[in-house]
Amino acid sequence: MAKAKTLFTIGYEQTPAKAVLDELQQAGVKLLVDVRAVASSRRPGFSKNQLAAGLDERGIAYVHLRGLGTPKEGREAARSGQYETLRKIYDAHLKTPQAKEQIDELSALVKTSGPICLLCYERDHAHCHRQWIAEIIEDRDHVKVENLVAPQT
Repeated sequence: MAKAKTLFTIGYEQTPAKAVLDELQQAGVKLLVDVRAVASSRRPGFSKNQLAAGLDERGIAYVHLRGLGTPKEGREAARSGQYETLRKIYDAHLKTPQAKEQIDELSALVKTSGPICLLCYERDHAHCHRQWIAEIIEDRDHVKVENLVAPQT
């Protein structure tokens, strides 16, 4: 029986870019899928172009699936710790045509690419929409989900 593929997730909150890149490289990730609605950041190294360049230096490809990002009202709920509200907002978002299309795209990438990791801001995967995406892919494509945590150096 074939070994199940692993889908990794990681958040970069309170973590330097080098630590995240080191963690991805150590895990053997070949493709980072950015699931932020807005791929810019005040944290150095995590805006789309900087992140893609840092990944490229380590042989890791980058894809931004903006349609899987949390809508603005969901991000506001998360910032205020209203995780049940976030979940309701995100569940509704997943029913949109763009989100459905990008779940299909992610599923195809998981089947055809090397080890993949979903990236978002939230350090704790239990409070982040990337965990819900990972659970959908886990059920749909029978992958194992592993949540990476880079050191806060």
